[in-house]
Amino acid sequence: MKFFTSVLAILLAAVSAVQALSASGSRLLAIFDEAADKDSYSNFFGDLAGRGFDISYETAKSSSVSLFRLGERAYDHVIFFPIKAKGLGPSLTPQLLVKFLNSEGNILVALSSSSPSSTSIVSLLSELDIALPVERTGLVVDHFNYDAKSAADQHDVLLLPVPAAAPGTKSLFGDDAGSDKLVAFPHSVGHVLGDSPLLAPLVSAPRTAYSYNPKEQTENVEDSDLFAAGSQLKLVSTLQARNSARFSLLGSAELLSNAWFDAKVQLPAAGAKTVPAYNREFARRLAGWTFKETGVLRVNWIEHHLNEEGASNETNPSIYRVKNDVTYTVSLSELSWDKWVPFVVPAGDDLQLEFSMLSAFQRLALNILPAQTTTDAAVYTTSFKLPDQHGIFNFLINYKRPFLTSINEKITVSVRHMAHDEWPRSFVISGAWPWITGIGATVTGWLAFCTLWMYSKPVGQAPAIKKTQ
Repeated sequence: MKFFTSVLAILLAAVSAVQALSASGSRLLAIFDEAADKDSYSNFFGDLAGRGFDISYETAKSSSVSLFRLGERAYDHVIFFPIKAKGLGPSLTPQLLVKFLNSEGNILVALSSSSPSSTSIVSLLSELDIALPVERTGLVVDHFNYDAKSAADQHDVLLLPVPAAAPGTKSLFGDDAGSDKLVAFPHSVGHVLGDSPLLAPLVSAPRTAYSYNPKEQTENVEDSDLFAAGSQLKLVSTLQARNSARFSLLGSAELLSNAWFDAKVQLPAAGAKTVPAYNREFARRLAGWTFKETGVLRVNWIEHHLNEEGASNETNPSIYRVKNDVTYTVSLSELSWDKWVPFVVPAGDDLQLEFSMLSAFQRLALNILPAQTTTDAAVYTTSFKLPDQHGIFNFLINYKRPFLTSINEKITVSVRHMAHDEWPRSFVISGAWPWITGIGATVTGWLAFCTLWMYSKPVGQAPAIKKTQ
């Protein structure tokens, strides 16, 4: 069996070397308001095409747009750019977009404060527990963190460091997380997240930022209806569904445009230097996560077996005995752009194994085995004693973390009670002698009683006396 798992690992490595960069596929659909709009994002699409994506360009009103064909997904990923039309047509309704996510399709939505968001997009966001301003547009402004070079008057181009506060951003941005590199968010639309546990904010606005409707010509911002302010406002948010489908909302479509891809920005502080914006790399990593080029976990193989002297070498048996010593081992890999690498659990986190019936009887941390870890897989293991309870049990790994696809692996086994000839003999147990003595006394007393009963002479009867009348 171990030979079989080794061959399987080699085959998986060979397949991973030739498969598409995305774990979902390479078919990408880009939706624009006008066909000519794609020229403004040629650098962004050039990077995607260079990574192996097959890109189709369509307008929202095109009659040839269809997310499904013969009941299956026609595309693996969809990007929505700002669209002036109120609706997106019968092929891109909110119900179909939700169905696309339920079919494990991935969606990236880019908004812009220059035009109201489509009602179809607003309805989709509402389904995902994301709220936009009532006017379907809202400009985020910050008078302390803006680009002094291009937004000296309006302060509507926010400069923010590479995100590092959100859990999991280290795996998303690598060593750049939390660095002093700046990302420019021009003309961003802010949004607010609900309580859905599937949502994960990626970039939040600074505490000095606020959102307002640029169409309201009021001299004092306090006189206008304030949608949200500070960290309530999110500029980039993500959602990973329970089926691991991914959705990203980018509040600034201009961030993806050629004009801002390689732009240079400057902080408003006196003497601040002009530095290149991090926009191109930020767009690459955001699109890479959304389209499952990064943060995808894979279970290569799972083994469980007895860990006792004299036990057979059978792997993954279907039945154990109570109080057996068992070892559980799992091999995990993580997709990192064009290759699979060992998945190493981040510091401060645990990969846990549950041995459960209706509830967990054992919950144990899995430890990495450096000796068995290869260039594309990490091996985790733990050993434990089965509970003194027979029944149907599950080896369960349920690992769910932001920005990583979930691992939910369950193996069902039976745990039997001890057989009659597996119990230890009573005469070798000193504590059993009182019980054995009691049993002997009871048996002896019963035999003595039976003997006396059987051999005792019956008592004679008195002669009958006749009565005379």
